[in-house]
Amino acid sequence: MHLTRADIQAEERIKRLNIINSISGIKPANLVGTIDGKGQTNLAIFSSAFHLGSNPALVGMILRPDHEVRRHTWENIKETGYYTLNHVHESFIQQAHYTSAKFEKEESEFAGVGLTEQYVEGFVAPLVAESKVKMGLKFEQSVPIEMNGTIMIIGSVEHLLIPDDAVDERGHLDLSQLGGVGISGLNSYYKLEKMAKFPYARKSELPDFS
Repeated sequence: MHLTRADIQAEERIKRLNIINSISGIKPANLVGTIDGKGQTNLAIFSSAFHLGSNPALVGMILRPDHEVRRHTWENIKETGYYTLNHVHESFIQQAHYTSAKFEKEESEFAGVGLTEQYVEGFVAPLVAESKVKMGLKFEQSVPIEMNGTIMIIGSVEHLLIPDDAVDERGHLDLSQLGGVGISGLNSYYKLEKMAKFPYARKSELPDFS
């Protein structure tokens, strides 16, 4: 298959959406937990979170505001300034996926899909108790992306909750041990399996690839 830009634009909408959402490969599966000023919680699955820097510790995420559909996650982040990112694991893939259903503002996806709210003292946004890797984030900045109307939001890491035995002495996290999953497209989930671990790449130590 060879698709040009014109071919892609000419494809039927759903097929085009599925192709372009899948073509970048496996993406991290995270549940974003938020709360509004009245204490109403929200939980939504995202595959657009990414590392932005380690000093300070920053995480980025792409949001798609829609003026015709209320985006509770973005509304809550703007209102309170805090949110959480929670890794999705094999044990609750289906529950995580169904947080993408169109729940009403006054309905919590936590209750709707049977996941548990967890809180850290002094931090307002809800974590997912069932997740083994979770972050409490403070909203720092939003960057509009004019070409498609999306927004990149940047959060600084206030809290990290990780099992002690999942991190080695150098700080490497074993995602396969934790049963982490990834997403391709909008609704296909993949198991993460650790295949190899290499030393820091130095030209002076380049293996013989011939």
